[in-house]
Amino acid sequence: MKALVATAYGPPEQLSIAELAVPRPGPGQIQVKIAASAINPTDVRVVAGDYRALTELEFPYVPGNEFAGTVTETGPGVTGYQAGDEVFGQAMPRQLSFVAGTNRPSLSTGALAEYAVFEADTPHLAHRPANVPVEQAAALPIAGTAAYKAAAVAGIRPGETVLVIGATGGVGTALLPLLAVTQAKIIATAATAADGEILRGLGADEIVGYDDYPSDVDVVLNLVLHHDRLPVAARALRPGGRLVTIIFPEPTQDQLGRDDVELHYLLDAEGKLGGMREIAEAAASGRLKVRITGSYRLDDAVQAAVDYMREHTVGKIVVTM
Repeated sequence: MKALVATAYGPPEQLSIAELAVPRPGPGQIQVKIAASAINPTDVRVVAGDYRALTELEFPYVPGNEFAGTVTETGPGVTGYQAGDEVFGQAMPRQLSFVAGTNRPSLSTGALAEYAVFEADTPHLAHRPANVPVEQAAALPIAGTAAYKAAAVAGIRPGETVLVIGATGGVGTALLPLLAVTQAKIIATAATAADGEILRGLGADEIVGYDDYPSDVDVVLNLVLHHDRLPVAARALRPGGRLVTIIFPEPTQDQLGRDDVELHYLLDAEGKLGGMREIAEAAASGRLKVRITGSYRLDDAVQAAVDYMREHTVGKIVVTM
């Protein structure tokens, strides 16, 4: 089978398309013929060596955390799926098991390939609703889940002011429509006027630049900033405000530079706040959707990864097989 692979640490330009053996499912696993997968920050950051302090990769390494496809084979003990089922979800490549949780972890052989093997007994996989297209299903799992859960954790109330930092990404473009129905004032960051118009169309009331945060907001939803930039985000909050961040690793209150605001870190590896079934229901009803900004074939997946890192995009980049 064809797969996007890394053979050494380095930038996305050093990735390649290679022929690998088709993985076979073991007990409790399913083999899936991948129809589409999406590019995510983890895919390029782990290959760049950003997580070497936590794990050393073994090469060749196949990235890919989210997918949509068709079950082609089931291993012993699998009862929830059968060959021919249309499925979608998110799963960490097995070498990244340290962020996958310990209770029914969702792991795979890497979804940026023509075939991949997944653990069947996990809340992070589900049947794909018939009215959710394959590319949308492949783009939904991580961004859709993060958006859905961030909105829930933030507990936004009517009349509050919310600042969304990183609104043009996959999570942000899924999150804004969810926030728009809360009757709160939504302020979103954007780099260009054109991006701002897109975000307004998704539900933002006001657009600001990355160096022009407002003050005295009730909630900050951080979708992109790392630890060293969190104090800047926290300064936008009123006393008693709430900062919700999705960026790994988990920050501490001290890193905010403020002890008068709440800090919430969202990494629900166990699926305690809901899993892919809830995302499937929200997507099927039309309440949850991710903006896809680019679609590439697997033969062009190296370029997809490069464009993801080097080009400014609004929404998700999807690779189809």
